[in-house]
Amino acid sequence: MKKFILACCLLSLFAVEGMAQSYAFGVKGGMTVGFQRWNNGERDPLIGYHGITFIETAPEGNEFALFAQLGYHLKGGAIRQRRFTFLSNQTNSEVTVPARTDRYEFHNLSLTLGGKQKYDFRTNTKVYYLIGIRGDYTFTTNLDEYEDLNNNLGSLFYPVNAFVREFNFGATIGGGFEFLITDLISGIVEITVNPDFSRQYMQPPLQNVIDPFNPGNSRTIPELNLSNNTLELTVGLRFLHEIEYIDTVFW
Repeated sequence: MKKFILACCLLSLFAVEGMAQSYAFGVKGGMTVGFQRWNNGERDPLIGYHGITFIETAPEGNEFALFAQLGYHLKGGAIRQRRFTFLSNQTNSEVTVPARTDRYEFHNLSLTLGGKQKYDFRTNTKVYYLIGIRGDYTFTTNLDEYEDLNNNLGSLFYPVNAFVREFNFGATIGGGFEFLITDLISGIVEITVNPDFSRQYMQPPLQNVIDPFNPGNSRTIPELNLSNNTLELTVGLRFLHEIEYIDTVFW
């Protein structure tokens, strides 16, 4: 046993330090275009924004890198109604309805884990693609804005928070450019598509609901479910933390 401990001590004297790998971290953000699919059709795009912090491995050359990122993302869809005029049967006169936009906003925290492959493009510039899996937590929405309208109509004409799913999952797929600003700082220009695989909103069929367009009658509201997809245009900064390998020998 004493010989074994002595051998280990001798080997430790010649150990090579600095086995840790270099890594990079940074911040990025930009514009989000949200696309929301309802079970009865698409909705108009919703213009929003996002902000992300990230960390990734930084192997030498263009070897495959792993990354993790956490960010805020505004998702959802919209219904845009143009201004129009119609003839009222009651007053026998024209009535103008102003233009209106209903925004359905879902504010999410997203955690994404994935990989990135880079290629040399030009001097001090690389092009890359990335793919990852994503988990989302919806911490708030703007659906409270439509509660009064639902109450006035006596019907669930607009979505309500009771049927919002807080946890969802999906994928992130995209690519971009990385260009050197200094030896340790790079700029990023990136575009990603972020489809959800789960439903952001699930409302079962509702029976015996007052029909706001035919007072005194009731109707059944069919099932309503929706899912999100986003197109994100992103710019950011990447900071490299280099680990130098130093051979240390003790005599």
